[in-house]
Amino acid sequence: MSRHVILRFRLAHVKSSIVMDTFPKVMRTCFPSIKYELNKSDLYATMPNGSEIWFGGLDDKDRTERILGNEYATIYFNECSQIPWNSRNVAITRLAQRVDQIVDGIKSPLALKAFYDENPPDKGHWTYRMFIEKRDPESRDLLPCGDLYASYRINPVDNVENLGEGYIDTLKQLSGRFQKRFLLGEFREAAPNALFTDEILDRWRVMTAELPEMVRSVVAVDPSGADDTDNIDADDIGIIYAGLGIDGVCYIAEDLTCKAGPATWGRVATDAFDRHAANTIVGEVNYGGAMVAHVIRTARPGTPFQKVTASRGKVVRADPVAALCETGKVRIVGRMPQLEDELCAFTTHGYVGDRSPNRADAMIWAVSALLPKLCQVKTEDAQPVQKTQGVFISRRSGNQSWMG
Repeated sequence: MSRHVILRFRLAHVKSSIVMDTFPKVMRTCFPSIKYELNKSDLYATMPNGSEIWFGGLDDKDRTERILGNEYATIYFNECSQIPWNSRNVAITRLAQRVDQIVDGIKSPLALKAFYDENPPDKGHWTYRMFIEKRDPESRDLLPCGDLYASYRINPVDNVENLGEGYIDTLKQLSGRFQKRFLLGEFREAAPNALFTDEILDRWRVMTAELPEMVRSVVAVDPSGADDTDNIDADDIGIIYAGLGIDGVCYIAEDLTCKAGPATWGRVATDAFDRHAANTIVGEVNYGGAMVAHVIRTARPGTPFQKVTASRGKVVRADPVAALCETGKVRIVGRMPQLEDELCAFTTHGYVGDRSPNRADAMIWAVSALLPKLCQVKTEDAQPVQKTQGVFISRRSGNQSWMG
């Protein structure tokens, strides 16, 4: 009897995506004659011959120790862009179960295998090093058995008969960076010394509508010079809604960025304030702080407004927020392609994006207002705390799959 395991970084994602959705569908569609028992409490399936398939998340210490106390004949790493290299290495030590098979009357051991899949991040990720370059991700030395690390690509167009109508067209409307990743299944060039990376954003991404209760929430605005009649060449007005949950995590829940004059973006920001029952609207005092407050209070009289002061450059302001993202203290809800494009263009040497990062700046103001001590940003005119909860809708895309 063999034992197998399917691993993701987050245990909650294993439960919702694999145990409750993908695994039953695969068994029902591809193996309808096999009657198995699924233990939803301990998260494993038992096959008729006694073999087992376990499911686990690498972010849960107790659960991980229990799962990795077993030996497995195969390990499947799902959504590898989220899985840290060290976590993969700990898990791979359990690829050790000896199982004998009989083929044409000949008894032989079953070959141990690990399988990987992901939406490809940038070329700095360990999967690119290992499967494309055939190098050790740490030492950069050529792998001694590089031919064992084979890869292939599965894109949404290869699975179009199982996708909703118009889904491919939706992907084609995404930014170039996201099309390359989710539509074409290609690794993108890694920005040297990037502050934010796909791996970090994916690792802590929230793909559920059930957010915790918010103890405080804000709508942050990063204005540009657009007016109501001529704004074609102006930068976007960055507008981000974010909340601080009772779990101490800051959730970036909605990107409302628009290209419009004050009358329009003022309504967008105040509508979001009302819709989410936010505590305050945040704006940068250096760029016409009084103007921003005037626009907000014209659109909605009496709206509380909090000024933030940009005493440092963009990259310096972004650095503490990037550190919070890396540890999971700041998480993006769903997928926000244009915001993520801007974040990934921040490097230690400066911002390398095409245009002003208004979305990213607004996000940084939001995080700075919710976690001022951690971001070391001066704020004024904070309003009393209210409670709110954000809601979002997200869609998944095709994966790039690996087999090694």
